[in-house]
Amino acid sequence: MYPLEYIEPVFRPPSEWKSLILQVTNGCSWNRCTFCDMYTNDNKKFRPKKLEQIEQELIQIKQSSLPVHRVFLADGDAMMLPFNRLKDILLLIRQYFPDVGRISSYCLPRNLNNKTVEQLSQLKGLGLSLMYVGCESGDDEVLELIEKGETFDSSLQALNKIKQAGMKSSVMILNGLGGPEYSKQHAINSAKLMNAAQPDYLSTLVVSFPLGEQRFAENFNGKFRQLSQNELFAEMALLLKALELNKTIFRSDHASNYLVLKGVLGKDKERLVNQIDMALNHPDAVHLRKEWQRGL
Repeated sequence: MYPLEYIEPVFRPPSEWKSLILQVTNGCSWNRCTFCDMYTNDNKKFRPKKLEQIEQELIQIKQSSLPVHRVFLADGDAMMLPFNRLKDILLLIRQYFPDVGRISSYCLPRNLNNKTVEQLSQLKGLGLSLMYVGCESGDDEVLELIEKGETFDSSLQALNKIKQAGMKSSVMILNGLGGPEYSKQHAINSAKLMNAAQPDYLSTLVVSFPLGEQRFAENFNGKFRQLSQNELFAEMALLLKALELNKTIFRSDHASNYLVLKGVLGKDKERLVNQIDMALNHPDAVHLRKEWQRGL
């Protein structure tokens, strides 16, 4: 555990569990997505952290003699910072921890509107090499219903910028996000977005509402309900069958998923689809998480 005082709660991707979580912003500047309750606390109002404070924290960690091999820039919206501020933060990380192998961050597609490919390439040269992009869906109608503030085109533009800059992208799609009414178009258009973007990593988790679904369901005019286990499997099968990816590492192993799926798309596509078919038709023959084992 690194000796830092965080503004709680702090979230990070599962793969960053060994990383130094460097809180360079607090909260999320958008914070309107109806499915997300991550930054709704009063103490999570969006605010960039002063560069001087970030440097003091890096000095504090340096003095602790704890190893730092990877750094994750928190909170949920660090990439909204201007290019020059991000550059200064990366220079500080390199100054105090020159051997850091990877720096990463969450990234909303809109975060890249004011950053050129050349600027992103400079950030990549300073160590920022992986962007976690919560696309959630590739369907414009679903994106509007959840108040994401993004579209198929804006997400694709951002993912292409990341690729052109030499960075890697890890994309999240939310299984069950459109409920039964929008399930088919959500799956098919999400696959179309991924096929166009060819991300390095793709993962899915099941949309859930630990604080209740009332705020989310309001935009669906009372027609939303969460998908059943079999409906989630059917939507996942539709997504996978429509995916035409070349060498994307795929993970559907988050704690919210009933069925753990892992592979590389496309070489493992047939195997993964068969696993879902088994879960649908012979659930006793596969390992499925129990309800009490699932969560965020």
